[in-house]
Amino acid sequence: MTENVEDQVNFSQTSGSEQQTPHFLRDVIFHGKFKRLKALTPEENTRSQHGLFFQDGQRRVDYVLTYSVKKSSGSHSTRQSVHLLTENVVARSFRHGPQSGGEKLRAKQTQRTKDSSSVHSSRVIDMELGCSGEIFNGQEDQKAFRREEFEGKLRDMGLELEKDEDGKIPGVYFVKIHAPWNVLCREAEFMKLKMPTKKVYEVKQSNSIVEKISTLISKILEPLHPHVEEHQPKNIKHLSHTFSREKQHLFDLSDKDYFFDSKTRSSIVFEILKRTKCKAKYSMGITSLLGSGVYTAAYPLHDGEIDEESADPNDRKLLYEEWANYSVFYKYQPIGLVRKYFGEKIGLYFAWLGLYTQMLIPASLVGVIVFLYGCATVDDNIPSMEICHPRNNITMCPLCDRVCSYWKLSTACGTARASHLFDNPATVFFSIFMALWAAMFMEHWKRRQMRLNYEWDLTGFEDEEEALKDHPRAEYEFKVMQKSLRKRQKSQDKIEKLTFQDRLPAYMTNIVMMLLMIGVTFAIVFGVILYRISTKAALHMSSSLITRNHVQLTVKTTAAIINLVVILILDEVYGAVARWLTVLEAPKTDKSFEERLIFKTFILKFVNAFSPIIYIAFFRGRLVGRPGSYLYVFDSYRMEECAHGGCLMELCIQLSITMLGKQLIQNNLFEIGIPKLKKLIRYIRSKQGAFQEEERQKKLTRYETDHFLEPFGGLTPEYMEMIIQFGFVTLFVASFPLAPLFALLNNIIEIRLDAKKFVTELRRPVAARAKDIGIWYNILRGVAKVAVIINAFVISFTSDFIPRMVYQYMYSPDGSMHGFVNHTLSYFNVSHFQDGKEPMDPSHFGYPVVICRYKDYREPPWSNTPYELSKEFWAVLAVRLAFVIVFQNVVMLMNDIVDWLIPDIPKDISLQIHKEKILLVELFMKEEQGKSYIIDSSTSADGKENCSKHNNNSKVAPPRSRRHTNSTKSF
Repeated sequence: MTENVEDQVNFSQTSGSEQQTPHFLRDVIFHGKFKRLKALTPEENTRSQHGLFFQDGQRRVDYVLTYSVKKSSGSHSTRQSVHLLTENVVARSFRHGPQSGGEKLRAKQTQRTKDSSSVHSSRVIDMELGCSGEIFNGQEDQKAFRREEFEGKLRDMGLELEKDEDGKIPGVYFVKIHAPWNVLCREAEFMKLKMPTKKVYEVKQSNSIVEKISTLISKILEPLHPHVEEHQPKNIKHLSHTFSREKQHLFDLSDKDYFFDSKTRSSIVFEILKRTKCKAKYSMGITSLLGSGVYTAAYPLHDGEIDEESADPNDRKLLYEEWANYSVFYKYQPIGLVRKYFGEKIGLYFAWLGLYTQMLIPASLVGVIVFLYGCATVDDNIPSMEICHPRNNITMCPLCDRVCSYWKLSTACGTARASHLFDNPATVFFSIFMALWAAMFMEHWKRRQMRLNYEWDLTGFEDEEEALKDHPRAEYEFKVMQKSLRKRQKSQDKIEKLTFQDRLPAYMTNIVMMLLMIGVTFAIVFGVILYRISTKAALHMSSSLITRNHVQLTVKTTAAIINLVVILILDEVYGAVARWLTVLEAPKTDKSFEERLIFKTFILKFVNAFSPIIYIAFFRGRLVGRPGSYLYVFDSYRMEECAHGGCLMELCIQLSITMLGKQLIQNNLFEIGIPKLKKLIRYIRSKQGAFQEEERQKKLTRYETDHFLEPFGGLTPEYMEMIIQFGFVTLFVASFPLAPLFALLNNIIEIRLDAKKFVTELRRPVAARAKDIGIWYNILRGVAKVAVIINAFVISFTSDFIPRMVYQYMYSPDGSMHGFVNHTLSYFNVSHFQDGKEPMDPSHFGYPVVICRYKDYREPPWSNTPYELSKEFWAVLAVRLAFVIVFQNVVMLMNDIVDWLIPDIPKDISLQIHKEKILLVELFMKEEQGKSYIIDSSTSADGKENCSKHNNNSKVAPPRSRRHTNSTKSF
């Protein structure tokens, strides 16, 4: 495919002076830029000095490559050697001379055979010309020749290059790339880009009541919309079609800068850079060259300055003012402008994030109402009133061996009242609501995504078209080449791909490392459990009364903080491990690489974030045993028990600290601090210590300023933090109804923080086409399904909702909750303690304790089966399991109903898509009719001319000829 494109380029080179002058010679001429600048207009001079254009002030810089050259031993700079390399290439350009299209086609085979010898001979010449202090070392010399060959290929592809080796950044050199119009048209046709045609139609709004209400709401919310000027009215739309050079007359070329904007131009250049391959060893596109250090960076340029009042109006400045600004946090995002500047893939991310944040508003309101309901009814809660009653003298068994003594149930009054805030009948309703909310969110996003696809002309964008740009990755081709070289020594069979057998060692390494990392997470959770057990025992031995009274709160809070710190550290480690494992697999395409990386990262980070929470919710307090027969770890650590209010309060503490900590520290402080720190390091490394003073003294150009920005690392970290947050909001929402509120407050800041990072802190990403959010949608659906099951188990097994219902309707004498606390407590004879496990101070209350109570459903010591599980335990367990089954199926059925009721494609969009298809057919029918009319007109004109000639000849013909003509006419 590449060779065919090269043939087209060689055959369709520009004519005139550009064709007569070799590309490299023009670059050498540009080195005399001060002479050229005198001939420029003031506007062109300013544009070239800003760095957005070539030195001629007319050709726009579409892409920039940077490289660094280390100085060799001696006082001479390696730039002289680069100059020698340039001279050799210029000499070769003169030797080749200008050729016509036919000559180029005839000389192509000869040129291919000479390429390798030419490169080798030029290297010898360069090494001979260079002095001892001016030549490169071997590695730098190889990089220079690979750059020379790659840039030569880019020129053959039709791109125009200009070098800047006199920049203000020491040791960093820039290659500016411009794509002329013919290259843009050729690549747009190759990439099947949809472009606006001249045909314009009006998008008519229906007169239904729903549309009228929607229009009224839009007018009311008008102040919340950003002040962004649209290129055309909202109700006017250009008919779009796949670009074709043969049908350029159909497209709207009135504004060529709008037709091929900076986003499209940079993406086209990037596609050329990716698929341009050199004949030098290991040269497989720009990705390989960046990985091997031939080039240090490759990026498109931002539009201009953002913080200068004198800066020219540009999309970047508009985004900074109307989007990347905390003062406009209450406004909608200018998604259309985001897509125009950064591309569809990033535009879809911010559209999804904006919709997710909007959907959190009703969830937050309901969560706050549920929490306030708990606050309002805490004084009427009979179980907590029984616990807090001053006449309640129930003596509880010790919480640990030896150092812990007996304690009164009334001391757990605060914990019991706090647990009611999150463990009340309203939490069941809230769990069902959040399950339906997740289904509504997914359906709403599908409709929003379809609307954006229509507005952004992506409705015809299929996976087959996307596959055209999914070229094999450089690492994959490198491994294929290595395998081919090994096989070629044994046989002549051609190897075209990596087989399962080739990847088997990588797959085995992936499985082992993933299991190892998950094991590390479980081991750390177990270590925190041991910390809690040992710290609780140590604090009970303290001589301070205040310390002993706040043992539970101290242990819970410190353990949650330790878990948070470990989660933050392991998140970074697991991200690096997941990337290393994915590279080891060597996926063929960038899409496959991204999906595998996302899957591994999600599994590791999900387990890391939720393992401590799952332990508290489902395992803590259930692997304890009973007094006299406790379960021990390492024969010395007794497993933890839940407080009398249940583990739900501890689960709430762990959730709140982990969620808030991740959002404040990882998502916000890290995103602000790390890019600024890396930018500072790049300034220091570039020997610009006092960089602020330096920038005041000498103004950097646009491409030099962008060089100091952080490279764009993809959207995976952005999506990942939101998916983990979505898990916090949905998975354990029954224990923490304020989670949606904290997520909403975080996302309001997160949107503007991410916007500011993309506009000011990151290099401009290469625009990528996408019609959806990819694998992230499937992950969201999976989390939403799992959330239904987890919330069913949390309500059933972690909270006291089921035991309360069972007691009220099965065991309560009057149908109320009076006596519930006593019903849930079992009896234990203290004489049955194991030797060495009894309390050191048995007369802590001033009298000997004979019977203590503990929370469980077991037979009393005086029964025929002492300490065995009672029938109440089995009744509660049966109801719990039945509740899980009923809750799960009912909520799943409701989700399916919501999915069925809400169509994926809005009706108006479906009608508009159908209308566009009809208009396209009419447009091409008119074109064909126009062609037929022209052909018929020319044919009839030729026929009339021939007929008149024939009549003139008939006048002088003999009578026999006339009769023949007449007979022919009558026939």
